[in-house]
Amino acid sequence: MKYAMLPSPWEETLQALDAAGHERAPLEDAEVLIFNGGPDDFPRPLPPSVGLVQVPFAGVDHLLDVMRDTTARWSNAAGLYDATVAESTIALLLAHLHAHKRVGTSWSNRDEVEAHTSFLFEDKTVAVVGTGGIGKRLIHMLEGFGPRIIAVNRSGTPVEGADETFATTDIERVWPAADYFVALAPLTEETHQLFDAAAFRAMPDHAVVINVGRGPLVDTEALVDALRAGHIAGAGLDVTDPEPLPDGHPLWDMPNVVITPHLANPPYSVRRRIGSHTVQVMERYSAGEAIPTEVDIQAGY
Repeated sequence: MKYAMLPSPWEETLQALDAAGHERAPLEDAEVLIFNGGPDDFPRPLPPSVGLVQVPFAGVDHLLDVMRDTTARWSNAAGLYDATVAESTIALLLAHLHAHKRVGTSWSNRDEVEAHTSFLFEDKTVAVVGTGGIGKRLIHMLEGFGPRIIAVNRSGTPVEGADETFATTDIERVWPAADYFVALAPLTEETHQLFDAAAFRAMPDHAVVINVGRGPLVDTEALVDALRAGHIAGAGLDVTDPEPLPDGHPLWDMPNVVITPHLANPPYSVRRRIGSHTVQVMERYSAGEAIPTEVDIQAGY
C-alpha cells in the first residue's frame, strides 16, 4: 500500500513499513497516513485517497475534532505501550511510598524518609481507574507485590486479576475503599477532572494519586489544595494539566509529589514500536478485516 507520514517522518517507522513491502508516496497519492502531529498540523482537506489514519499514541482526545471532520478510519496505539507505562506507573508509586524525593542530598534526612516509608504488601489496596491494555498489564505487574486490587472501567465488567470491579458511574464507592489510586482512563467529557476536590475529600488521608493517563483527568488546583490540607498524602504525576507544568508551580516543591516529564512511554519507544503496529493494522485494513485499535470517534477512544 502507498503511505505517507506527517508532519515528522520517523526513520524507524518508515523502515518497518518499507521492509513490509509498502511504498512511500506523496500525501495526495497515499492510501494510509501515519500522523504524529497535533490538530494544527493535520492536512485539510484530507485527500480522498487516504482511507486510514494511524496515530502513534493511545490517547486521541486532542484530535477528536479533526477526526470528526474526515471520512477516514482512524487507528490508535492502544495497548502497544502497556508494559512501558505500567512499569513507569509502579516506579512513580514506589518512589512515593519509599519517600525517595525526601532523601534530598543529605543522609541527615534519614529519619524523615523512614517516617514516610510504606510498602505495597502491607495490607494495601490499589484502585486502577481505567483498565484498557495498560491497566490490565499494571494489574498483572502489581500482583507480585501483593496488594488488593480494585478495577474501575466504563462497564463494570469484571477484570482478570482484580479483586473487585466497579463501573465508572459507581466510582464514589471506590474513593474511600483504596489506599492508592492510578488514573489511566481515556479523557472524555465523563472523565474530565474525575479526580476532583470531592474525590480527594472522600479518599483516606494516607491516599496517593498516580496520574499516567491524561493530565486533565485530575483537577490540578484541587490536587494542590488537597495536598496542602492533608486530605491525601501524596501524588505521582507523569502527565499534568497544564502541560508542561510551569516552573515555579507549587507541585514542584512539594516533598510528597514525584513528577516525571511525560516520559512513562519515552519517544524512542514510540518510534521503535509504531512501525510494526502500523504494518499489522494496514494488513487488516487492506483485507477488509476489523482493526482492534480502531478509534470509536463517538466514544472518544
